[in-house]
Amino acid sequence: MDRRNFIKSGALVAGGLLISFTIPGANKMAAMGEVATSAGLPFSPNAFLKIGTDNSITVLLSHVEMGQGIWTTLPMLLAEELDVDLNQIIVKHGGADEAFNHPVYGIQITGGSTTTWSEFDRYRNAGATARILLTQVAAKRTGVAIENCKTENGTVTAGGKKFTYGELAADAALLPVPEKVTLRSKDNWKYIGKSVKRLDAGVKTNGKAIFGMDIQFPGLLTAVVAHSPVFGGKVKSFNATEAKAIKGVRQVVQIPTGVAVIADNYYAAQQGKRALRVTWVNGSAVGISTTKQTAAYKKLAASNGLTVQKQGNASDGLSKSTKVLKAEYVFPYLAHAPMEPLNCTVKIENGKCEIWTGTQLPGVEQAAAAKILGFAPENITINVPFLGGGFGRRATPTADFVSEAVHIAKASGKPVKMVWSREDDIKGGYFRPFVVHNVTAGLDIKGRPVAWNHNIASQSIMKGAANVLGELKDSIDDTTVEGVKGSPYFTSIPDHFIGLHNTEEAIPVLWFRSVGHTHTAYVMETMMDEVAHNAGRDPVEYRRGFFKEHPRHLAALNLVAEKGNWKKALPTGHFKGVAVAEAFGSYVATIAEVSILNGQVKVHKIDCAIDCGLAVNPEGVKAQVESGIIFGLTMALYGEITIEDGKLQQNNFYDYKIARIHETPEINVYIVESDGKMGGVGECAVPPTAPAIANAIFAATGKRIYNLPLMNHKL
Repeated sequence: MDRRNFIKSGALVAGGLLISFTIPGANKMAAMGEVATSAGLPFSPNAFLKIGTDNSITVLLSHVEMGQGIWTTLPMLLAEELDVDLNQIIVKHGGADEAFNHPVYGIQITGGSTTTWSEFDRYRNAGATARILLTQVAAKRTGVAIENCKTENGTVTAGGKKFTYGELAADAALLPVPEKVTLRSKDNWKYIGKSVKRLDAGVKTNGKAIFGMDIQFPGLLTAVVAHSPVFGGKVKSFNATEAKAIKGVRQVVQIPTGVAVIADNYYAAQQGKRALRVTWVNGSAVGISTTKQTAAYKKLAASNGLTVQKQGNASDGLSKSTKVLKAEYVFPYLAHAPMEPLNCTVKIENGKCEIWTGTQLPGVEQAAAAKILGFAPENITINVPFLGGGFGRRATPTADFVSEAVHIAKASGKPVKMVWSREDDIKGGYFRPFVVHNVTAGLDIKGRPVAWNHNIASQSIMKGAANVLGELKDSIDDTTVEGVKGSPYFTSIPDHFIGLHNTEEAIPVLWFRSVGHTHTAYVMETMMDEVAHNAGRDPVEYRRGFFKEHPRHLAALNLVAEKGNWKKALPTGHFKGVAVAEAFGSYVATIAEVSILNGQVKVHKIDCAIDCGLAVNPEGVKAQVESGIIFGLTMALYGEITIEDGKLQQNNFYDYKIARIHETPEINVYIVESDGKMGGVGECAVPPTAPAIANAIFAATGKRIYNLPLMNHKL
């Protein structure tokens, strides 16, 4: 059995996975930049932890920090069992290493809001394993029974003697790793479940944090790339005479994705790019337009697609219904638009390649670089700095921007930092797909839904990720239908059908923060709100009826209704809307308070309750929920990429708008006390934000919004 499959199988056994990792050997430690001391190499009982004889404690992250707070959460888990002060810990990204493969997905990836729950046992086991080995050394040195030894803040007390972990580290490295360790009980937790300040807050506020854009060393040049204005386009010819005449421009090279200008600095490179003359062979996206796409997708969604979920006979149920509601929803392409645009630094030297880039898929980038250069993967070093936002864009299965940088370095023979401008970043591809939903709901005489026919037309994200995550088994892309498939509302609807039409487009698509839930939650929650109002029922009370057998949905809804004062009278001109969504294993209920001014919505307040199971760091959970709400607000108000004849119409933040500080509502986050299975929190607050706002708009105006963004509607 190879390591990848062993890790995947071991993930099913709590505690069994971590201790199967081998202790890094001398060659590997040297490659990581470790220096052997007179006492030997640092004590490294597993892939996640190193303890030096100087008492340094280093935690290596198997996932990457891109603002979601795992720079703090993962060390919390390890520190809890290792029994050290959290502030003693040095945190580093782990780089590309199979030892850091995701325990569920089997590859090294940060995504799907999975980091904390997937590593909850592994990192605690890492700490507990080290603590036991260190305690064994202290017990042996003093002759004190191990059960009479005590650990505290990086020390072991045995009898009347106290040892620091550093003093014990060299001998501990010689002991066999125990096959099983006992983890501390919940009532003895010092960190888990308590609010902890972020360990990366200091360096991110004083400017010391290193992001991909900050990488610099002697001899490094800057590269920018001229890409085809139409997706799939290729270079026919180019003239670099004027570009090379720009002061500071060193080289102009053709690569598979376009033409790269290499210069002493970014300004010179951009000036050279503007002076470049390129003739393009049009790509396969020629002729695509948002107007044509909308009409085609609407036609598709008007018919039944591949069966996603079915019960009874939706057609018969609709024919017997007292009243039928119909809705057609349209959702545009969306760009991720992280604050740090894409960038990658590459240095090729002496048969080896070193890469610095913010990536959610270090192993994929390593493999792609190795293939391009013809190097063995172990000769490709991936250094991961902080990521200035990712939202899925830095988890590209095709390794597009890293591959581009490697091609430039290979063609030029120079170390380069490739930088995408904001325009490159927005126009460069891998968007949230364009999606159309067609829904018909049949109601009985009491206004209850008894039949539901629901079809979705969309490109498949997972089809484009087949090289990393495998082929779709039955053509059903769960990232498209999540949030509709398995919805608790369908438990009470006897006749329903959910269908999917997979479309093919030249526009590249990718997972986007909360993926399919970005559109499915909007459809389900605005449609159920419409059903509730047709029944003459309070939207909160109406939803409670569907959640009787779904206690976690209900708990979140009840908490936000209580804390958000759902039934309290509002100021004149203010209105509320509610939405509930389960995403990534967490349950979120949101209430939005809005007013309408000059035909546009103003969001005054968002109340949000979340049941994520155990909240390892409650303040971190609240921060991520707040972040998700702001992200969802941007998507609702402004998010839209449009296309004319294969060319994207948006360029920068002036026409691909992001919600600004003055548009940020008051946000209140409430955490449900829960013993339920732990879920993720990085994405789950995005889905209910837009529908809660749309439902509040209906309460204010009587208008239903069936397509986003809201800026396109006169309210």
